[in-house]
Amino acid sequence: MEDLSNNTNSPARPNKYKKIFEQLRQAINDGKYKEGQRIPSETQLSRSCDASRLTVARALKELETLGLIERRPGSGSYVRQQTRSQGRTFGLLIPELGQTEIFEPICQGMARASRATHDELLWSAASRDVESHEQQALQLCEYYMSKEVSGVFFAPLEFTPNRFEVNRRILEDFQKTGIPVVLLDRDVCPYPGRSHCDLVGIDNRRAAYLVTEHLFRQGCRRVVFFGWPNSATTVDQRIEGYREAARRSGQAEIVEIGDAESRESIAALLAKHRPDGFVCANDRTAGQIMVRLNELGVEIPGKMKITGIDDAKYASFLHVPLTTVRQPCHDIGAAAIWTMIERIEHPNMAARDVLLACQLIVRRSCGAASG
Repeated sequence: MEDLSNNTNSPARPNKYKKIFEQLRQAINDGKYKEGQRIPSETQLSRSCDASRLTVARALKELETLGLIERRPGSGSYVRQQTRSQGRTFGLLIPELGQTEIFEPICQGMARASRATHDELLWSAASRDVESHEQQALQLCEYYMSKEVSGVFFAPLEFTPNRFEVNRRILEDFQKTGIPVVLLDRDVCPYPGRSHCDLVGIDNRRAAYLVTEHLFRQGCRRVVFFGWPNSATTVDQRIEGYREAARRSGQAEIVEIGDAESRESIAALLAKHRPDGFVCANDRTAGQIMVRLNELGVEIPGKMKITGIDDAKYASFLHVPLTTVRQPCHDIGAAAIWTMIERIEHPNMAARDVLLACQLIVRRSCGAASG
């Protein structure tokens, strides 16, 4: 059995399941456990890792979500047999690729996983004369239907007034042609609505709850949630997570939807609400607000604590390193591939939300870290 006992020295016990997960995943990727081979039982792993069975079960559940193992009741957990493709090609319909930071690493995770399953990813761009993201998305939809792809990974549009109408039209067109769709990060319906498609991402409500609760624990009493208009449905979920944390902490709920790049708007917000903290809809918004606060002479984190969500690659390099919630983007990509394969194999299965665990990353912007 693979020795995982070095996990016992972990200084952060709540993350022990993650270390068990990472070592098992590495062992599978390195071929130490072969396809079809049974891995150590929960009891064996619990003993060798000095961890509870609940912790071990959580690590195994995440490996199962990524499609690396299958758990057989009464028998144990086995390395999953890789499905061999019969020439399957999957299309990527991500109109905001290159503009929304999480999608590049998600695509990298998908590319790596698709090589393992011997499937192909079709990357395409709209014609140069197409200006709007809406037109780009509709053109790509038509292109993938003409290619008769085996499935499409779709990241629905945001930041456009007609996004719901266009997103639903795209799903309807794929449904009519029998092409399965797996949604990346967000749904096409306003929260809490639900489409008929599988969705792979994180629990956005929990992510916002984590950073909001953290700010209250750092002594904040008036925390503002700030987002842009016409954002993705994930932002609505994050607002709900923020509200829940505020209610449980007995603090005011202050939600502002506006222009993070407007110095005048941020100055007016400060005068109106007198906040001591910001939970931003994502890291990009947090970075924009940090610039405005710096212009207004508001010291971070001395006078204002601030957090984001996503852990974009630049988050640790901002002039005050940003506290945020890390999305496991590569793992989201891999899980999306397996979700698509299972959808093709079981077309009548109910739609699923495949939500991967996220992690609070504490840096100096919240006043609780020196890095």
